[in-house]
Amino acid sequence: MATDNLEFPVLVPGEVAADTAHAAAPSAPVRGRSQKRQRLVSRVVLWILLAAVSLVMVTPFAWMVFTAVRSPVELAEVNPPFFPRTWHFENFVRALQAAPFHIYARNSFIIGASQVVTTMLFGASAGYALAKLRFRAAPWIFAWLLATMMIPFYAIVIPDFLLARFMPLFGGNDIFGQGGQGWIDSWWALLVPGMVSAFSIFLLRQFYVTTPTELIEAARIDGLSEPRIWAQIITPQIKPGLLTVALLAFEGGWNNFLWPLLVTTSENLRVIQVGLSVFRQESNTQWDLLMAGTTLSALPMIVLFVIFQRYFVNGFVNSGIK
Repeated sequence: MATDNLEFPVLVPGEVAADTAHAAAPSAPVRGRSQKRQRLVSRVVLWILLAAVSLVMVTPFAWMVFTAVRSPVELAEVNPPFFPRTWHFENFVRALQAAPFHIYARNSFIIGASQVVTTMLFGASAGYALAKLRFRAAPWIFAWLLATMMIPFYAIVIPDFLLARFMPLFGGNDIFGQGGQGWIDSWWALLVPGMVSAFSIFLLRQFYVTTPTELIEAARIDGLSEPRIWAQIITPQIKPGLLTVALLAFEGGWNNFLWPLLVTTSENLRVIQVGLSVFRQESNTQWDLLMAGTTLSALPMIVLFVIFQRYFVNGFVNSGIK
């Protein structure tokens, strides 16, 4: 018969299982396309979520800007439209003419700039000492700083005011702090309490912790003094951290409201956030001018953040906070 000359291959059981698995498993290109599709879907979902959150956060700022360019007639409506019918950019000029905002902006800038300088000097030196210098009291001082961060400013504002009011030998006060007004209505009250914050020291300390200690030891062997090691060797290693802390310090001084409101009475020392109160009266609020002034006061911080946002984000990412 013809079938006598046919040869049938002999299959080993292991080869049969391997061939079956190879046939059942999807090919590498199919798996690659599936993984790419999953990554694309997850990325699209993430972008949609981020866009929704960004829209929610930017809506109040957009409403502020649109309110700043509305007409008083449109503001008097019960439900004004989201977008103004007519745009009145002259509201910004009117807001600037309603009060000496150049004086308010100057004072806020001086406070913010001075806080940047003092934070870079005192905060950076204290952070370096707590991070790199070895002394027994370092853990206790660091714990004390963390404890002070848990106390809200509103809980200590009255003691701070009394300290400024009864400061000896200032503002007509005698050695016992009596007879005058101390630091009240003076640059001392505006500048000294905000020279450095516990949060700035904590954040800078975290940056210094991430720097290599070997550089300090090598510099000490070379005979460098500790201030030179701090200023020339270690501090240049944390430039993103310095920019981050400087931006936060300037923001705190620029947007400070409660403390300047309590310790100043003259218009020459009024800051921009307090100056915006001229548009709010007991019987009426000029919302168009108030929002125009608020937009102008927020503009410097927005510009600074746009310029330094890369350093700002990298500073928090690389700060070593655990």
